[in-house]
This record gives sequence, structure tokens and C-alpha cells, in this order.
Amino acid sequence: MFSNAVGWPAGYDRRVLPEVDSTMAEAARIADSLLRPTWVLALKQTQGRARRGRAWTDPAGNFAGTLIMQPSETVEIVAQRSFVASLALFDAFALVTGRPQAFSLKWPNDVLLHGEKVAGILLEGNGGGRNPRHLFIGVGVNLLSAPGAEQVEQGAQAPTSLFSATGVRITPEEFLDVLGPAYARREAQFAVGGFEAIRDEWLSLAARRGEVVTARRMTDSVNGTFETVDATGAIVLQTAKGRVAVSAAEIFF
Repeated sequence: MFSNAVGWPAGYDRRVLPEVDSTMAEAARIADSLLRPTWVLALKQTQGRARRGRAWTDPAGNFAGTLIMQPSETVEIVAQRSFVASLALFDAFALVTGRPQAFSLKWPNDVLLHGEKVAGILLEGNGGGRNPRHLFIGVGVNLLSAPGAEQVEQGAQAPTSLFSATGVRITPEEFLDVLGPAYARREAQFAVGGFEAIRDEWLSLAARRGEVVTARRMTDSVNGTFETVDATGAIVLQTAKGRVAVSAAEIFF
């Protein structure tokens, strides 16, 4: 059993549910009743969702959680919390495994373990307009098992699990004990210094930086060398036609 000596962060609540359709759906249902950031963890999720409406496979023993926040910034700044969450996941993985070098961050919101996907992040907001009333940060982690190859989009990163790749066995509640404090620390860093306070560290952990990748958008694809992430969080590629900043896409390599 993993023991976290840090303790749960002040100012954050948590709810652990034995079963729910989706922690993102539950977050939307209860958001208006909350007064401060709250984690919702489901020990069983029956209708999990990933990006672009895809289903998220969630066998027993894996982590399915959503952090509900009450942001005060514009939607552009709120969206940068995908990087905050990525760094928090990296910190949590490094702590529970003692192997930080095994993990990397894939733009915009995945965590890789030995180059394979071990965790994904999904951001959604409500309230409309340029200032979302609530932000929902959905986090899925393959703690115990990973989807089969037939469940993965063609060309996408192969999945792995923390247990199969490292031998570390940790329950979802124990993982939340680590991830909750890690996120609180990164959120405090972001609140004080903005995106610039975390950008360089995120880049130092970025997968395939300096290599050719494909950014697949809704209507087209862009191939180029991954140079950096700009001040807005867009990935910057050096292409045959010059530098291109892509703000929303799936990255393949």
C-alpha cells in the first residue's frame, strides 16, 4: 500500500462514489452546489468519455476522476489548466514509482509511460461566453489495466498501465491521495505566475520535441517538427511552409 505523507490539500474537497455513469456528468450535476474545488472519484464508471466524444474504457481498478473548479479567468486561460493537470499527473507518477525518467507529456493532454499512453485529460466548461462558470478536469489513468489494441484509434499511441509497465500497484483512492496534493501545488504555481510559470517545465518533459509529428485537426493535418509551445499553449510546428501554431488537434507520431 502506498503512503502519502503530504496530506490532503486545504481548500479542496473530495467525493468518492462506488459507481456513476461518468464523473464528468456527475460534476455537471453537482457543480452549482459546490463552494470550492472538489474532486469526484468513481470506483466504477459505466459511461466514461474521452476527447471528441469517444468512449473511455474504464475497468475496475483504474482511476476515473474529475476536478470541479470555479475559475475566474477567460476561456483561453482556463484551457491552459490542461498543462497544470499534466504536470500534476507527472508529479504523482514520479512520486508513486520513483521513476520520473519513464514518463513524458504528450501535447495537449496525455501522459506517456515508456512512450505509451497511461493517462488522459479532458477539459470541459459550462456557463457559456468567455468566462466559464465551472471547469471540469477529467482524468483517466490506466492504473491496473489498459485497453486492447482493437479499442485504440488507428495510428494513436498504444496504451499501457502503470502496473504492467512498472509493477506498482495502487488503488484509485490511494492515487487520488497523491494526485490531489500534486494538483493543488501546480494550481498555486499557475495562479501566481500564469502559464509562463509552468511552460518551461512542461516543455522539458514534452514527448517528441524536436521531432516530426502530425497535428490532425478536424478538417486537415499539419506535418512538421515540434519546436515549442507558445504563450497561449498552442503547439508550434516548423513545416515546409514555415512555422505554424496549432491550437486544437490530435498529435500523432
